[in-house]
Amino acid sequence: MSSVMPQPETAPIVACTVSRDVQNFDLLIEDMEDSMGESWGDLGFAEALAFFSQPEASAMEFIALAMDQEDEDNLVLMTEIISQAKAHGIKVILIAEDVTPAALHSLLRQGADEFVPYPLPEGELAQAITRVRMADQPAPQHVETSGPSLRAGVNKNGAVIVVHGLAGGTGSTTMAVNLAWELATADKKSAPSVCLLDLDFQYGSVATFLDLPRREAVYEMLSDTETMDDEIFGQAMLTYEDKLNVLTAPTDMLPLDLLSSEDIERVLTIARSQFDYVVIDMPSTLVQWSETVLNQAHVYFAMLELDMRSAQNTLRFKRALQSEDLPVEKLRYVLNRAPKFTDLNGKGRVKRMAESLSISIDVQLPDGGKPITQANDHGLPLANSAPKSPLRREIAKLAASIHHLKGDQAEAA
Repeated sequence: MSSVMPQPETAPIVACTVSRDVQNFDLLIEDMEDSMGESWGDLGFAEALAFFSQPEASAMEFIALAMDQEDEDNLVLMTEIISQAKAHGIKVILIAEDVTPAALHSLLRQGADEFVPYPLPEGELAQAITRVRMADQPAPQHVETSGPSLRAGVNKNGAVIVVHGLAGGTGSTTMAVNLAWELATADKKSAPSVCLLDLDFQYGSVATFLDLPRREAVYEMLSDTETMDDEIFGQAMLTYEDKLNVLTAPTDMLPLDLLSSEDIERVLTIARSQFDYVVIDMPSTLVQWSETVLNQAHVYFAMLELDMRSAQNTLRFKRALQSEDLPVEKLRYVLNRAPKFTDLNGKGRVKRMAESLSISIDVQLPDGGKPITQANDHGLPLANSAPKSPLRREIAKLAASIHHLKGDQAEAA
């Protein structure tokens, strides 16, 4: 770790940790050394405020403001540090351990550019540094950055379709993105309006899978849903190829409990009024507002794989919902990477798994292999990158069945 003041024949200091005592954040020291080498220093809170006005601060790219529960008593000081840093053109990465959502909300609204929880997830600080360095770069010209123009007074009473992965890597985002795209293109003559909401505020990757930028407007809308109207909601969204409307995860990694059930209720109310279908990609974690989403859902797809972790998580998931008397009958279990038709042994395992968990596996999706990863990395729906993929065909069939069912219900009404 370098001293703050650059010395002759040493690398210039372009970043600093700011904390009560950086030794309380040993993982931060390690990650800063890995990412910045000798080009960073350490400051106390009071030292930071004095340093910002020094000539050396002009070379500063960012500070990593590290705080824990004890520092909440000095929230005014934390706010001043962020304000002064921003006033001098210095980015702020907020590192927080055991800090209340209200305090995080206040500091993020004050202008912190990134939030990373402590203990630091593997590689997350390096990613945050990359994002703050790229923040001032213009978005690629090919990316559509405008949202839909929403009209007040519309009430389409849209169907809410939820996708929830019961374990990491079960393909829930792949399914949500491609199901939304297939619904948006299901009827060539009279295409339904579809919006895709990424409610995984920490690791949501819908933006990546569709090559869309993450924007500050999303956080601004979510942080003040009481004043949100149709116009503000539309401005926070992006349009993909003029067919699919997307609310990406925010730019910053936000605590999942930063939003209340009432906040999510307001978002879903406007989304349902404006769109025929509202597809939601959920975080794998159950939070306070999970109940709100489940109650609003018309279909709740719970994704799992044929392994022990999925089986155990499915059982715990069911028990959690049943203990709160929530509508478990809305759940439709989806098995990703299901055995092939000729794999009789695999088919037997699927049957035994369903019986042991007392569930019905309603949808079985095949393993799409490398084309799926390539499509996600390139930011393209499977219909555009791998239209003949067996996985794409199954999702298209599922979308068609949902679309036809909604059409039949509308005619009956």
